[in-house]
Amino acid sequence: MLIESVAHVVSFAAGFALVARTLLSAVKTFILPRGVRDAIVGFVFRELRRVFNALAPKHRPYAHRDRIFAYYAPIALALLAVTWLILVLIGFAAMFWSFGDHSIGDAIRLSGSSLLTLGYRAPSGGAETILTFAEAISGLGLAALLIGYLPTMYAAFARRELQVNLLEVVADRPASAVAWFKRAQRLGRWDTLHDDWLRWETWFADVEESHTTLSALAFYRSQQPQHSWIVAAGAVLDAASLSRSLIEIPKDVQADLTIRAGYLCLRRIADFFGIRYDATPQPTDPTSVTRAKFDAAAAELETAGVPLRADRDAAFADFNGWRVNYDRPLLAISRLVLAPEAPWNTFEDRAAFGRFGPTPGDAG
Repeated sequence: MLIESVAHVVSFAAGFALVARTLLSAVKTFILPRGVRDAIVGFVFRELRRVFNALAPKHRPYAHRDRIFAYYAPIALALLAVTWLILVLIGFAAMFWSFGDHSIGDAIRLSGSSLLTLGYRAPSGGAETILTFAEAISGLGLAALLIGYLPTMYAAFARRELQVNLLEVVADRPASAVAWFKRAQRLGRWDTLHDDWLRWETWFADVEESHTTLSALAFYRSQQPQHSWIVAAGAVLDAASLSRSLIEIPKDVQADLTIRAGYLCLRRIADFFGIRYDATPQPTDPTSVTRAKFDAAAAELETAGVPLRADRDAAFADFNGWRVNYDRPLLAISRLVLAPEAPWNTFEDRAAFGRFGPTPGDAG
């Protein structure tokens, strides 16, 4: 008898803790206005990622993997909601069973009836009635949170993608800093760069906030397979860095501020996903952009008539000093979200410089 009583007490406590932990997970994900990692959310996204990696392995063409992974984030969110509901059902079932009036099967049926507000199983006492109402409110609350979450998330997605789509107009697809400056030279658009840097500084601030508080957004893919928010970020940062190192144009400190906004954005997203990087890199630290790659880009720009600094050694040193601030976060996040390849952001670059450290799962 004592053992049975202890079992009932433990069952109630465990059920209550499970329900509380599940609701806390939902609060962290949907309500808390800051980026906080959650074990339940991480488990769902990580394990589903393994399934998608199996469905779209590395040796398959990128176009195939992109088609498959377009479903990853939406399915993960739906599966997360189902996981929460199942955990709440189990937790309340444990509490119903602890009263000693139900078998395990009856407790599960009563919990399911209460959670889904079906009403085909009536509670047998005052305490059970209170739990029944509490479970119904929990289920409806989780559904309401998810429904309310989606418009906010898609509004942030639309803001992000507007600038990504506009970038193709000046920087091609996939976005390239070299293509951007070649077009600027051809069209005489050098005077518009200041406004571009201002616009992208705001974009980085918005992405930093939205992709840590609404972390699933990082995995939502663009409508065009060769578009990607992280590739766009890299192209803008490279363009701003080249404008401050290689391109012979008047100094614009707004480019400096845009670079800072960009690497702070990428670092904070990297922090959220547990990606390691050197927070205090030295300007001489190696990056994925070697001198040979830099010289090849300079030659292409020179052929297009873009005005360049004569001292290429100093230009490369200055560029490397900027790139080192965002190189590893850029490549690691690109690898995490399976972004398309782009200049200075290839799969080989990511394998060499975009390692995760303690990873949020096998990124594939």
